[in-house]
Amino acid sequence: MPTYEQEAKSILRKHKKIDSWFISNYGMNLYRGCTHDCVYCDGRAENYFVKGDFGKDIVVKKNAIDILRKELDPKRKRIPLKRSFILPGGGVGDSYEPIEQKYELTRKTLKLLYEYNFPVHILTKSILVKRDLDILQKINNKNKAIISFSFSSVDERISKIFEPHAAKPLERLEAISFFKEHGFNCGMFLMPVIPFITDTPKMIEQTIREGVKAGIDFIIFSGMTLKEGRQKEYFMNTIAEHFPHLQLEYENLYRENKWGNPSSEYYETINFTFDTFSKKYKVPKRIPAYLFNNILDENDLIIVILEQIDYLLKLRGYKSNYGYAAYAISKLDTGISNIRSEIGRINGIGPAIRKIIWEILDTGTSRYYEKLLVS
Repeated sequence: MPTYEQEAKSILRKHKKIDSWFISNYGMNLYRGCTHDCVYCDGRAENYFVKGDFGKDIVVKKNAIDILRKELDPKRKRIPLKRSFILPGGGVGDSYEPIEQKYELTRKTLKLLYEYNFPVHILTKSILVKRDLDILQKINNKNKAIISFSFSSVDERISKIFEPHAAKPLERLEAISFFKEHGFNCGMFLMPVIPFITDTPKMIEQTIREGVKAGIDFIIFSGMTLKEGRQKEYFMNTIAEHFPHLQLEYENLYRENKWGNPSSEYYETINFTFDTFSKKYKVPKRIPAYLFNNILDENDLIIVILEQIDYLLKLRGYKSNYGYAAYAISKLDTGISNIRSEIGRINGIGPAIRKIIWEILDTGTSRYYEKLLVS
């Protein structure tokens, strides 16, 4: 496996606003490229600027810990870092891919995050994360650590084709149970489901059912993007080899789109299927507020809950203004409780949303939101 060491100029990446999928203001890539070599990974796409063979040529940011220590140190900050979960991973490499066994950049990062009092959210396809139980327990006891695993399905045969070097789905499910037994909150990221292969009602229900058995606290769902260029070419080569009868189906589903999205009608179909079975098994369809409402500042808490309501309504095919309201709040330069009586003057915030914001300020959550999560 070709490995290239690189000096990084920065590690911590700040989002423009809090990410309501991961409850994070910050992410990082300690490695670039990923030997899990998942066929559908959009990290291959040209817009991520990963050079060489994505699944073989791995870049290691060898000075990552020194840089990150400076970026986390509050004494070096004029404006303190915002409180939220931090993800020691990103879109161009799994933080627990095999090379982590040698370099231990993720383990060293966790020690820094513990030292500087940050909660952590791990998302991985690797059971190597079990190695770091000791430091993750310290973080969980001091702040909080969420351990999540991503799946396209729980079918071993399909996983072997599309996730050739990741841990087997059964191993990931067992790891969820392992972390639950040690007092962690755990999530399943059912993303992406693979069109015509793992997006069937039978497959989606099987995956949700097995996740619930393992003890997941929530499940995040998404379809698959397929960007023109390297990502689509690599994926379609696998389809030609293993599922040649589906080639035309993919060409019809994925027409030229900047973001690599399939048709909106397709999303409506898979969203309906996911919503049906998540209701059946009563599993939250986003990270629930009790896992973060004592971590985020009030504006970020409101933004996340409003964006989650927006998603949950659109999942059912309804129109929603909640996302627009969340965006408007993200542009405020003051805490929303300071302008509580003037909330209704903010564009996009009518009486119903204003009432929910007041409830969040008073209780840390919303009854309407809690109902939508599981119903």
